[in-house]
Amino acid sequence: MAKQSIFGRISTLMKANINALLDSAEDPQKMLDQLVRDYTNSIADAEAAIAETIGNLRLLERDHQEDVQAASEWGNKALAASRKADELRGAGNTADADKFDNLAKIALQRQISEENEAKAVEPTIASQTEVVAKLKDGLNGMKQKLEQLKSKRSELLARAKTAEAQNKVHDAVKSIDVLDPTSELGRFEDKVRRQEALAAGKQELAASTLDAQFESLDDVGELTEVEARLSALKAGSSPAQAAIDAPSAPYTP
Repeated sequence: MAKQSIFGRISTLMKANINALLDSAEDPQKMLDQLVRDYTNSIADAEAAIAETIGNLRLLERDHQEDVQAASEWGNKALAASRKADELRGAGNTADADKFDNLAKIALQRQISEENEAKAVEPTIASQTEVVAKLKDGLNGMKQKLEQLKSKRSELLARAKTAEAQNKVHDAVKSIDVLDPTSELGRFEDKVRRQEALAAGKQELAASTLDAQFESLDDVGELTEVEARLSALKAGSSPAQAAIDAPSAPYTP
C-alpha cells in the first residue's frame, strides 16, 4: 500500500504543469521554492521505496533460483537412485533395488515440490519487476522535473535581478535628468551670450555718444564761420573776400 502511495505521488508530480502552476501563483519564486522542496522530498521517499521494492524483488529472485536449483538437484538424485535400483535389480538384489526406487520416488516428489514453489513465485517476480521498472522511470522523470524546476528558479531569479538593476538604472537616469548638466550648460551659454550682447551694446552706445560729441563740435565750428562771414559782408567785403577774411573758427574742446 505504501509503495502504491509513493507510485501515486510520483505520477501526480510527473503530470504537474510547472508553467501553469507558476502562472497561477501569486509569488512564482515562493511557488518554485516550494515545488523544489516537494520534489526533493518526494524523490527521497521514492528512492527509499524503490530500493525496498528492489531488495524484496531480489530476495524473491534468489528464492526462485534456489527452488529451481533444488528441483534440478532432486531430479539428479532421483535419477541416481533409479539407476542404482536398476543395477541392484539386475544383480538379483530385489530388496535393495526396491529401496532405491523408493528413494528415487521421494526425490521426484521433492523435485515436483521445488518446481511448484518456483512456478508459484514467478508471477510475483514478474509483477514486481514491472513495478520496479515503472518506479525507476517515474523517478527519472521526477529528477528531470526537478532539474527543470531548478532551471526555472534560476531563470526567474536572474530575471528578477535584471529587472531590479534596470529599475535602479532608470531611477538613476531619472534623477540625473532633473539636474541635466547639458541643460545647465545651455542656460550658462545663454547667460554668457546676454552678457556679451550687453557689452556690445554698451560699446556701441559709447561709440555713438562720442561721434555725437564730435559732430556737435563740427556744427559749432560751422556756425562760427558763418557768423564771421556775415560780419565781413556787413563790413562791405565781397562774398569771396569775406570767405578769405573770415578767421577759421577756433577749436573749442
